[in-house]
Amino acid sequence: MICSIGSIAKVYSGARLRAAGLLKDRSGIAATEFAMIVPMMLVMFFGTIEFSSAVAIDRKVTIMARTVADLTSQGATVNDTDLTNFFAASLAIMTPYDKTPTNATVSELYIDPASGDVRVQWSKGSAPRSVGSIVTAIVPTSLISRDPNTNAILPNQYLIFSEINYLYVPTIGYVMAPTGVRMSDVAYTRPRQSVCVFYPSTPAGSPPPCPTL
Repeated sequence: MICSIGSIAKVYSGARLRAAGLLKDRSGIAATEFAMIVPMMLVMFFGTIEFSSAVAIDRKVTIMARTVADLTSQGATVNDTDLTNFFAASLAIMTPYDKTPTNATVSELYIDPASGDVRVQWSKGSAPRSVGSIVTAIVPTSLISRDPNTNAILPNQYLIFSEINYLYVPTIGYVMAPTGVRMSDVAYTRPRQSVCVFYPSTPAGSPPPCPTL
């Protein structure tokens, strides 16, 4: 019985020594911490890259919208070749990012002083608006000039309206939205060389009054 108790004591003592040695052993901690932290670090790293790219693209979308509207408003007349060049120039802004998912449209809007309706005079691009359609809701009221005394809408008001849409699909899908993030912006400018911008071209002879549909 004594021998049996002594054997148990030796086993218990050996177990205590091994447990104490295990507690003092730090050789595997670094590897364990590395395995736990690396996934989180990778998510943060790729997430920062994807988010930074998204911010940069969003800014470029805004600049594109302003560029298309600005270039279109600088002439008294535009044709298909002009608009194609304007769109191409704006797409160059997207460099070095992929230009493929970009949709651009430019329209001329007429503000009817009698009804206050804003109508599409012409529209070209990836998703042209229907000529004659009313788009009053998309025009900020601050862009509609009014008589300071009567508050009546002033006549002969036209706006060049550009729309840019871009689908940003992140490289690492699980970090951000895997199906992509839709980015868009619009810009408004007033014709600079004439009351309106004729499309597809100014009729022969003296420019007639701008159309009002």
